[in-house]
Amino acid sequence: MFDLDHWREIYNALAGNKLRTALTAFGVFWGIFMLMIMVGAGTGLQNGVTQDFSDGATNSFYVWSQRTTLPYRGLPAGRSFELENQDIEAIKQHVPEVEVVAPRNQLGGYRGGNNVTHGTRSGAFSVMGDYPEIRVIQSVNIDSGRFLNQLDLEDRRKVAVIGSRVVEVLYEEGEEPVGDSVRINGVYFKVIGTFTTRQSGDDGDESASTIYVPFTTFQQAFNYGNSVGWFAVTSAPDVPASEAEAEVLALLRKRHRVRPDDERGLGHYNTEVEYNKVQGLFTGIRLLIWIVGIGTLTAGVIGVSNIMLVIVRERTNEIGIRRAVGARPLSIMSQIILEAMMLTSLAGYVGLVAGVFLMEFISSMLTKMGASTDVFLNPNVSLESALQALVILVFCGTLAGLIPAHRAIRISPVQALRAD
Repeated sequence: MFDLDHWREIYNALAGNKLRTALTAFGVFWGIFMLMIMVGAGTGLQNGVTQDFSDGATNSFYVWSQRTTLPYRGLPAGRSFELENQDIEAIKQHVPEVEVVAPRNQLGGYRGGNNVTHGTRSGAFSVMGDYPEIRVIQSVNIDSGRFLNQLDLEDRRKVAVIGSRVVEVLYEEGEEPVGDSVRINGVYFKVIGTFTTRQSGDDGDESASTIYVPFTTFQQAFNYGNSVGWFAVTSAPDVPASEAEAEVLALLRKRHRVRPDDERGLGHYNTEVEYNKVQGLFTGIRLLIWIVGIGTLTAGVIGVSNIMLVIVRERTNEIGIRRAVGARPLSIMSQIILEAMMLTSLAGYVGLVAGVFLMEFISSMLTKMGASTDVFLNPNVSLESALQALVILVFCGTLAGLIPAHRAIRISPVQALRAD
């Protein structure tokens, strides 16, 4: 293994026909290069799709009221009802599977816009009435000031936390929003903080165009009375969100006299279920990528094995002489296997580095040009994937040399010496 003459023989054997060696090495290079490209592209696709889950808890779910579709206890189908403040404490007391319960209201409904003004500037933004606990479910990066707190809720303070897009539209560049006021549907709110979002694309724009005000203040200022638009809830540690969701739905159906098997009476969305679906999808995609990539690499390795068979045939006399003077079969095998491993590993390593470098270059260019999208973001090859590829390379190199090495030791010294 550490014999310099041994490695010199390997070099001379591979350098004896440079074109043949180069073409064979290119097959391995291309296989590992394409594997890295596919792995990086798959990572970029996964990053883009899963970024919607990056701003909040993946063990959360949402519940809201809808029209019933089945009659129940003398009440007709098609009945509408509203969730209310009393449901908050009921969930907390009777559903131990939940950890955070955050009631929410929104002016204008889902994706609704509202006239918000500051001085002579105005804009249409989403105004949310929230509990401070909403930060557990939806991550908010505070740039300046602070977020809502319990005293804001208890004292019904007219305060607001505004997104970066709101700041951009309503304020001059360099103007400090914190401590100033904005008017929402004719009601003045003092700005106590500004925030940015980690999301991008349409979801990022929507989040940056949001204004948070205390839930109790929202109900009072905009005449929402006792009504709750929907609940954002997280499950307790080690409790599946689907289990907590089922308990909350059962409780709310009972409180609002909705038939237990009426699936449309309460709307609900489970982030954990959707997140697991996405993760399962990309597990399958990664598996497919590795199967296709390894298949491409195998084609190159077969080429290496075939070339090593040719080399063994060309070196029949040499092998016969070595066997005749007492060379052990293991020595013959190790040289052939090391030649195959060296050719495969060097070509594969160059392909791996080229693939990783290309994906990093593409990622940096997408970031610099602002071309990242909702479905493709930060393509890269992880260290784990690179190490896995290296292990596969070593294994393939060994495999490529086994058949030629086995054939080499089967050559009879007498027949080898007679060969032309």
